[in-house]
Amino acid sequence: MKTVLCYGDSLTWGYDPSTGGGRHALEDRWPTVLQKALGERVHVITEGLNGRTTAFDDHLAGSDRNGARVLPTILSSHAPIDLVVIMLGTNDMKSNIAGKAIFARKGMERLVTIIRNHDYPGDAEVPDILLVAPPVLKPTGNAIFAETFAGGAEASIELANHYEELADEVGCGFFDAGSVAEASPLDGVHLDAENTRRIGEALASGVRVMLEL
Repeated sequence: MKTVLCYGDSLTWGYDPSTGGGRHALEDRWPTVLQKALGERVHVITEGLNGRTTAFDDHLAGSDRNGARVLPTILSSHAPIDLVVIMLGTNDMKSNIAGKAIFARKGMERLVTIIRNHDYPGDAEVPDILLVAPPVLKPTGNAIFAETFAGGAEASIELANHYEELADEVGCGFFDAGSVAEASPLDGVHLDAENTRRIGEALASGVRVMLEL
């Protein structure tokens, strides 16, 4: 059986903007949709955390949101892994975190380095990596989200190009989730059930190729 680790933030966790913080039904979250599409030969693991960044601290959070710091533990916990799918960068767009797409790219590059140089337990091999650019942020009437991500909508437009270039440079797979899904205007960040399902459905064919299924 192949193992796929989906490493992300609230978009992977399944944050439902219509509830202001609740979670989408399990069957609507994109990793679950991906699991269903891939079938019984693949085990899809969801590692999503609200507010997670690529490689930056958030000192306002009650948990460690620095994706680079916690990744080694997660890699060891779930090894052996055949493929790591990373969809991060949205929270890097917060003005108090990084605020620019170039820094998310550098953070994503750091994650790739961690995955490829990690000391995996036993004889586990280094997994393949699929970089996923999250959907761009949208303007919203939600005052808290609008201020938290001030300037983020413009900056996030550059994420897909940065990630695609990075994927080419380091030899990873790439997918632009914004090509199939868009953020809800309710908060300009998160996805409704239909859009999160679309990501799982769209990823399936590329993941099959990378897993050689």
